[in-house]
Amino acid sequence: MDRRKKGITRRGFLVAAGASVALTTMAQPTRAVSITRQVSAAPVRPGERANLAEQATVQRHVRALWGRPRRQLGMLVWPASLLDQSFARWCYWWQAHLLDCAVDAAHRDRTPERLDRVVALAQGIRTRNLTGWTNRYYDDMSWLALALERADRLLGLRFGDAIGELRAALLDGWNPVGAVPWRSDDDFYNTPAIGPAGIFLARSGELSRATMLSEFLHTRLRDPGSGLVLDGVHEPGGRLERTVHTYCQGVAIGLVTELATRTGASIHHHRAGELVDATGKHLTNAGVITAAAGDDSGLFMGILARYLAETALALGNTTAADIVHASARAAWRHRAEVQDLPFFGMDWTRPVTLPTHPETRPGLTHSPAASSANLSRDLSVQLSGWMLLEADHRLTAAGL
Repeated sequence: MDRRKKGITRRGFLVAAGASVALTTMAQPTRAVSITRQVSAAPVRPGERANLAEQATVQRHVRALWGRPRRQLGMLVWPASLLDQSFARWCYWWQAHLLDCAVDAAHRDRTPERLDRVVALAQGIRTRNLTGWTNRYYDDMSWLALALERADRLLGLRFGDAIGELRAALLDGWNPVGAVPWRSDDDFYNTPAIGPAGIFLARSGELSRATMLSEFLHTRLRDPGSGLVLDGVHEPGGRLERTVHTYCQGVAIGLVTELATRTGASIHHHRAGELVDATGKHLTNAGVITAAAGDDSGLFMGILARYLAETALALGNTTAADIVHASARAAWRHRAEVQDLPFFGMDWTRPVTLPTHPETRPGLTHSPAASSANLSRDLSVQLSGWMLLEADHRLTAAGL
């Protein structure tokens, strides 16, 4: 389905944003409701749990963009400040993952409402981004390209030549070192950009380039001691950023899985197994994916779960499936609830920390979170929980 829509000008953005702030300021802010650990009887089936996670995120975070028809985005925190309700703050890659989760839900249970939400979120991203589908960050564009490609392949929803524009931008960013950098005109080559770019290029038929990106991760960024993939490298000079993130393992696993299924080469199958084993050894706690924090890192756990599920489904990796199932059980067991809908924490092995004053009204502007309970208000953290439960459902439905 081709849903090409025209964007807005920068002047139009300022007018719309100003109007949105004014309208929101005049409106009575929504009062936050209590968060409780007195959870309701847990649904047994993974599909029911995924459905409740979807409902929770949509009800708390998804809103119309500037009152424009068929355009939605996710508010970055809940309860949202008046400024955040106007979408003045822009986080492209969080919205891309919100779109990807909406695709998960529509693929799990295809309904007109879910299809309309996928369309509205994609159009909301296009409108709020102002300049089109692209920006200067190759990780951002890769995440959106992956979500749009899945919307097209799984749901038959196509947004003009959005995928083609993003693909062209990624190819234009190719550097002689054999990879794409984190952003344009930058010397940092990191796994969070190389991994999703490689997955998208593999799914687009660019197997040669996808293989080069996988080789870059394996030869330049894999730590031989732990077997895990490091954050990135600065060129020229080769200075490594040695931080180990869960989502870096996820995208590296996802990339070799795509290559294994598309080329049939045993080396990719072997590397996927090694990465899964290293992740299970170093980045799980009693089989559960290790905790992250709020803000950007809130997405890290869910991204790893998504691509562990992919390798379990594509390559029959039972270790990957076990990690997803254990993480889903733990996240659900330790959730809190708001009006019978789940509220997830940043550490799936512990009960959600409850805020001291859950009834406080949202303020005028965003303020940094001062506690783990406040950090759980981030859209990123709740998306991780939703993403995990969708992955758990897909594996269960496949008998894994």
